[in-house]
Amino acid sequence: MVYIASWDEFVERSVQLFRADPQLSRYVTKCRHCDGKLVLKVTDNRECLKFKTDRAQDAKKMEKLNNIFFTLMARGPDAGISVSGKEQVEQQASKKGRGRRQ
Repeated sequence: MVYIASWDEFVERSVQLFRADPQLSRYVTKCRHCDGKLVLKVTDNRECLKFKTDRAQDAKKMEKLNNIFFTLMARGPDAGISVSGKEQVEQQASKKGRGRRQ
């Protein structure tokens, strides 16, 4: 079990792992408040992918990964969803908040 350093690589490989065998895949989150660490793990009993972070910004990315997995579980592994985090961040940045004036 080696930690993957890049978030984008972790997301893409995790989705590929889930799509290969959705019945055996597991997604686990572990948060240690005393250390301020968040560990994400995706496994299918043959391959294990792990990502560790201590940044609060990555917790929001984890929420997006949860939404990707929920969509894959609900619609099936063949569902055509966008996996790239860059597109999602750009879309979120372009949204305007309520009540803002320019």
